[in-house]
Amino acid sequence: MLANPDYTLEMDLQPYHEFVTETDKRQWQDFMSGDWAWNQADQISDDPDTHGSMFVPVILGSDKTTVSVATGQNNYYPLYASIGNVRNNVRRAHRNAVAVIGFLAMPKTTKQHAKTANFRNFRCQLFHSSLSYILKNLKPAMTKPEVARFGDGHYCRVIYGLGPYIADYEEQVLLACIVKNWCTKCLSYHKSLDDDSLRRSKTHTKALIEECDHLALWDEFGIVAQLVSFTNDFPHADIHELIAPDLLHQIIKGVFKDHLVVWVEKYLVQMHGQTQADVILDDIDRRITAVPAFSGLRRFPQGCNFQQWTGDDSKALMKVYLAAIEGYVPVEIVRTFHAFLEFCYLVRHNIITEKTLAEIDDALARFYQYREIFNRYKALGQMLVTNQCLDKLTASCQDFRARGMLNGTCLSSVIAALNAQTPSEEHHDNIDHQEPPATVLPTGVRENDGGADIEVVDDPMSVLAHVELAKTPQGTKRARCIPGLSAELNIPNLAELVRWFLFEQSNPNDARDPTEVSLLDDLSGIGGMKREYIRACPLWRNECACNDCVFVITDPDTHGMGGMDVAHVMAFFSLRQHGKQVPCAVVRWFNRVGDAPDPDTGMWLVKPAFAANRTPHFAVIHIDTIFRAAHLIPVYGIAPLSPLIKYHHILDIFKLFYVNKFADHHAFEIAC
Repeated sequence: MLANPDYTLEMDLQPYHEFVTETDKRQWQDFMSGDWAWNQADQISDDPDTHGSMFVPVILGSDKTTVSVATGQNNYYPLYASIGNVRNNVRRAHRNAVAVIGFLAMPKTTKQHAKTANFRNFRCQLFHSSLSYILKNLKPAMTKPEVARFGDGHYCRVIYGLGPYIADYEEQVLLACIVKNWCTKCLSYHKSLDDDSLRRSKTHTKALIEECDHLALWDEFGIVAQLVSFTNDFPHADIHELIAPDLLHQIIKGVFKDHLVVWVEKYLVQMHGQTQADVILDDIDRRITAVPAFSGLRRFPQGCNFQQWTGDDSKALMKVYLAAIEGYVPVEIVRTFHAFLEFCYLVRHNIITEKTLAEIDDALARFYQYREIFNRYKALGQMLVTNQCLDKLTASCQDFRARGMLNGTCLSSVIAALNAQTPSEEHHDNIDHQEPPATVLPTGVRENDGGADIEVVDDPMSVLAHVELAKTPQGTKRARCIPGLSAELNIPNLAELVRWFLFEQSNPNDARDPTEVSLLDDLSGIGGMKREYIRACPLWRNECACNDCVFVITDPDTHGMGGMDVAHVMAFFSLRQHGKQVPCAVVRWFNRVGDAPDPDTGMWLVKPAFAANRTPHFAVIHIDTIFRAAHLIPVYGIAPLSPLIKYHHILDIFKLFYVNKFADHHAFEIAC
C-alpha cells in the first residue's frame, strides 16, 4: 500500500491537528488527525533509535462470513488489514486500501467436547496464536526503522505499529480475553455496565493474573486467565486500547435489528395480545411497502417480514421504519428511534467537529433517556396479568349473582340446605351430585387462556448540488409542445406558468406584466421545446409512474430547510428563448408545516400546496434551483393502510408527509 502510486496524494505522512479556520475549533477527518496517532508519534520521537521515522499504523478487522451461493454453505474467517495513513475517501472508494491478509482457523470437534472449557480455551488461544503468527513479519520494524519505498518513488524510514482492531462484540470478547457480557474497555460489573469504573489495561490485567486465582478473576473481573492475547507479542500494543466498535454489526444490526425492532414487536404483543399484534405488524409491513420510491433507497415489497437480515437490509430498513411505527407505539419509543438514527448519521460524518461531538453526546443521552420505556416491560406484564385476573373475577361475580350464590351468608345457606334434606337424601346428594372443590390460584398465576406467553450505500461525503437534464429524449410519444404537455399533465394554465418563468429569468427586476412581453421564439413549434426526463415519467421500468420530489432553493443565504422548499416534479423539459436553451421543470409545491422539525421524529412536515381557487399549486422552475432529490414519507396516523394502496399512489393520496432526513447522508445534512 505504501508503494501504490494511486495513494501518492491521498496519504498522510505524519499525524496532525486540524482546526476550523472560522472558529479555531478542532476537527477530525482522517485517522492521522486523531490523538492516538499523535501520541504514538510522540513515543517514536522520544526513542533515539526511532526518532524521525514515519509512523505506519496497521488497522485490522475480522468477521466470520458464510458464503452460501454456489459454494455449499461454506464458512470463512477472513482477516483484513489497512494502514491509517491512507485517507478515508480512498478507503471508501474501494481502491485496494483494504486487503485480505489471511484466513483464520475455525476448529471443530464432536458434540461431546464442543462445549467443554478445554476446547473453548483451545479455540480462543488458536485465534490469538494465528494473529501473532500472521503479523510476526511486522514485529522487527516496530522497534527498528525499516526503509520503505513510497508511491512517488521516494524512500522513507517507517515504524509499524498495531492500530485499531475493528470487530463486533462477540469478537471483542475473544480479543480482550474476557467473559461474555463484560465490558471490553472498563472493569464495570457485568450486571451494572453503566457504572463508572477504571479502564482495563494490559498492565493491570497482568498484575491481577499474578495476584488472583483463576476463579476470582472470572467472577470478579471477567478475565479469562488461561488466555494470552496476541498483543502481548508486540511492543506498545494494548488490546483494550486498540479495540474499535463495528458500526455495522454493533450499532446498525445490533442495536436496530436485534434490539429495537424486537422490542417494538414485544411491546405490541404485551399491549394488544399476540393476535392483534400480528394485525398491527402486518399493517407496519404494508406501510414499509408503501414508502415512495427514492433513488438509492432499497424498497421492501414484503415489508420487514424476512428471516435473514443482511447489513444492507438493516441500513435500508432503518431509514423508513420510524414513520411506519408511529401511531402504534408511544412517543417515547418514537423518540428513541429518532435519537438512535441521529447518532448513526452523526458518527459517520466525513468530518467530526467539536460541535458534532456535542451533538453525538446529546443524541446518546436522549437515547438512554427514552429507551427506559422498554425497561417497564416487567411492570407492564404484571399490570396486564392483574387486569386479566380482575376481568375474570368480575365475570365470575356476575355469574355467581345470576345463580343466586351471593344471596345471604354462608351460614344461612348451609342451614337452609340441612333443613331441606333428609339424612338419606343428603347422603345420596353428596355422592351423586358433589361438585369439585374450588381451586384458589396463588398470586401471579393465571389460567391458561390459550394466548402466547408475554415477553418482551450511502457513505458520508460532501453534499453535491449539480442537476442537469438527461442526455436522451424520452421518445416521440411524449408531448413535444407546451399545449401538449399541458394536456398530458392536466395543468390547464401551464402556458401561463411557462411565460411567468421565462419572464422572471430574463427580466428579474422588470415590473411589467409577462403577458405584454414576447418571450418565446416558437411556443408550439418543433424547435420550441425538447422534453427530457430524470425519474419523472409516467411509466418507469414498465411498472408505474415515477415522479421524484426535490429540494428547491428559495433562499440561498439561509441554511437547511429554512432556505428551501419541497416540490413534486411532474416533468423535466427545455425551452429555447432567443436562441438559448433553458432547462426547466414543472413542479407541484409542498408547504412546510411549522417553523421547526417535528420534535418526536426530528423530521420536517410538509403538505401539498394549493392556489387561491383550491387547485394544486403548480409552477415552472429552472433546474439550477433544484438542489437534489427529496424523499417524502406519509404520516400514516393510526388507521390501517389498505392493501390496495401501492407506493406510487402515496403522494397523491396522503395530505401530510415527513421530509425523510434519514434517507441518506445528503438528506440528513439538508433537512435539518
